[in-house]
Amino acid sequence: MTKLLRPAPVPPERAGRLRPVNRPRPGAPAGALSRLRLLAWPLYFLALLWYLRANGLPYANDVVFCWLIGALLAAAVHSGHGPRGFLLVLRDWVPVMAAVWAYSLLRGYGAHTPWAPHWRPQLRADELLGLGETWTVRLQYGLYTPGSPRWYDYAAVTVYLSHFFVVFVVLAVLWRRRHDRFRRLLTCYLALTFAGFATYLLYPADPPWLTAQEGNMPALTRVVSDVLTQSGLPRAGSIFENGSRFANDVAAMPSLHSAYPAMLLFFFWPTASRRMRVVLVAYPLAMAFTLVYGAEHFIVDIFAGWAYAAAVVYGLRWLRERRHARLRAAVPGVLAGSGALGGSGVLAVPGVLAGSGTPAAPGTPAAGGGRADWAGDRQAPASDQAREVHGAQGLHGAHGGVHEAGEVRDADGGEADGRTAAGRP
Repeated sequence: MTKLLRPAPVPPERAGRLRPVNRPRPGAPAGALSRLRLLAWPLYFLALLWYLRANGLPYANDVVFCWLIGALLAAAVHSGHGPRGFLLVLRDWVPVMAAVWAYSLLRGYGAHTPWAPHWRPQLRADELLGLGETWTVRLQYGLYTPGSPRWYDYAAVTVYLSHFFVVFVVLAVLWRRRHDRFRRLLTCYLALTFAGFATYLLYPADPPWLTAQEGNMPALTRVVSDVLTQSGLPRAGSIFENGSRFANDVAAMPSLHSAYPAMLLFFFWPTASRRMRVVLVAYPLAMAFTLVYGAEHFIVDIFAGWAYAAAVVYGLRWLRERRHARLRAAVPGVLAGSGALGGSGVLAVPGVLAGSGTPAAPGTPAAGGGRADWAGDRQAPASDQAREVHGAQGLHGAHGGVHEAGEVRDADGGEADGRTAAGRP
């Protein structure tokens, strides 16, 4: 009976999860500070509207990151968090902003390679795919009217500009809700970005609009730039201005505009719902049509971007599986017994601790039940209470129990004390 009166163990804190501090009790009068925090979001949106009115759409990675960090800080203030919320935001996002800014700077330097840019192989491949004429020429001559943009031209502009913020917004959502998947998607994003930069250095390539300007293709229009210029948005067209230290007009192979939507498709596909899968497929296709129609990329550039995204996402997933396989092999007794290892690649303990023969205490909560497993590519059912045991000292093979100081990591990367895992208070 006394065990029932003991408080339940506190769930482990996870990085990226902002938890309110000093939450007022129900019915307690709100103080002045509590009322002031309600102004966090209105002030943020007022500042954002002022920036849009004065400078146009934010398109540079560093500017987008600044506004994204500001939104996370506003969320921390609005939710009543103390200094811990600010420190978590700065700890996880400032290094990311620094890495992306460094890439942008290096990308500009990559425009000055000692070898000439390539255009002929891409053009010949597109002519082969178009049966003698590129699809860019066919689409523009059939759909675009200079000076009179239509609804699908504005839709193409929206899809094109989404490249500059969609991945960052998805990362911010994962940072708040699933920090383990935030780290994995961020790793894929950085690996894909710098793989593209390395290719820009080794294989500078002209896009279709530049190839046309040099007289190697029929006359083409940069649809997105033309529509933005006619829209009246202040300085919105500056995204295409030359002369910037971040500009690199010969960074076309592979197309990162097509690679990022494909990365989201490959990353979220295994655990996405049917409706979400429709969105995941439609986004890369819409971006591919926009890039070809707008003369921003050849079709082979887009295919290369999709291939890079697949190689990065599945390659990193394979490396994680190998690392976890080596970890399981290093733990004595884990591999003993058939069915002890589930298909997700983690140690399954359906009521019994593997290798010990000791049943778990009744009513012991299962950590990570019903959540996506560590690989982020399969959905673990709630009945498969998947856990990953780290370190050979975590198991007592002779005594059939769990070490008091053993560390048990659940499917989402959270940590629980060995006492909780064994069912002991």
